[in-house]
Amino acid sequence: MNAELLVKVEGLLFVVGDEGISLAELKSLIESEEEDILACLEQLKQDMNQTNRGIRLARLGNRYRLTTKVEHADLYKKLAASPIQGGLSRAALETLAIIAYKQPITRIEIDDIRGVKSDKAIQSLLSKLLIEEQGRVSGTGRAILFGTTRYFLDHFNLESLEDLPSLAELDLTSDRVEEDTDLFFEQLHHLEEE
Repeated sequence: MNAELLVKVEGLLFVVGDEGISLAELKSLIESEEEDILACLEQLKQDMNQTNRGIRLARLGNRYRLTTKVEHADLYKKLAASPIQGGLSRAALETLAIIAYKQPITRIEIDDIRGVKSDKAIQSLLSKLLIEEQGRVSGTGRAILFGTTRYFLDHFNLESLEDLPSLAELDLTSDRVEEDTDLFFEQLHHLEEE
């Protein structure tokens, strides 16, 4: 068994995620013989089944993909039911406050307000279902417009965006974004306690 080929197949299976990959796609990408790729897939399947690993190789139709083991389904359901895990970073809190008040807003506009890049904060907020894509700017580049979700309102016990503390109290364009963000979330947590 070619160890390098095995590593390539496993890496591609990881990268393609839930979509999976067909044997033909593997063959085209790796530029290897079909029988060698099939041998690698079989070896990976055996390795994952014989060891204490949380994933397995599954074939669904003509596509191969990595999936979690059925024995741990309850654990994965718990994670899926609770999108906010481990709190939010300061950058994510700042970004969320800006989006909540200025939506719909592009990443570049958020970066301009914060003075730093917000890519990671936006990804974190998307993964926690607090923000979503709400369209695109017309014209060159078609930048994504972000806004808060229904889950954001539910999580902070708000009926609508009108229930947010007033912007007069929160000057998001000042040099005091950190202070303003703290005030914003302090007020939201106060609302949660009521």
